[in-house]
Amino acid sequence: MPQHILVVDDDTLLRRSLSLQLEQAGYSTSTAASAEDALALIQRQQPDLILLDVGLPGIDGLQALRRIHQQMDVPIIFVTARRREFDEVLGLELGADGYITKPFNPDVLLARVKAVLRRSARRQGVDEPSEQLIVGDITIDAAAHTVQISGRAVDLAAKEFALLHSLALEAGKVLSVEDLIVRIWGAEFSGESQVVYVHIRWLREKIEDDSTNPQRIVNVRGVGYKLVPQLID
Repeated sequence: MPQHILVVDDDTLLRRSLSLQLEQAGYSTSTAASAEDALALIQRQQPDLILLDVGLPGIDGLQALRRIHQQMDVPIIFVTARRREFDEVLGLELGADGYITKPFNPDVLLARVKAVLRRSARRQGVDEPSEQLIVGDITIDAAAHTVQISGRAVDLAAKEFALLHSLALEAGKVLSVEDLIVRIWGAEFSGESQVVYVHIRWLREKIEDDSTNPQRIVNVRGVGYKLVPQLID
């Protein structure tokens, strides 16, 4: 399975270019245009490495690094247009595993990525045991990619699983269609929002007792969808 890299940058062209270069080098990628979207994405799937722009709108890269490291141990390479700013970052020793300044040579970037991933693999040594997410009668194991409802295994396609997992991570809270697209299909998705409605329908057919009268995945009209925990029998 290819190592997974999350690219976080508000520059659309740079984000797409980085993603393409990494995929051509054999990595799998996901993208986010903001730190807020990135923080939501890593809850669902922990990447092997994050390329993080320093100058992001909203939560900037420095704040994002602190929040990410509060949640998980994942290597981060800062991408910055300002060398002077990054000197301050290094002085504060916030925990970045490296940095690269814009504009950069793709070969230099790939070499840096490989080096950081090698160091991370040596540091981690062994895989940590997976953790199960339990929401009412639903049990989700993200690492094993399995779902059980009241002990019964449910077979879900990749996007159906990602959709359920995203809703389960914020059970009881409403996620908009736009939020779900970013978290599951990525910032580069250019298709129609109808894709969410279709996958919601397919998912309901597999996890609801009556898909025409859904009790688990509830639509809040004009807002989005939420997963409602069901009592265990």
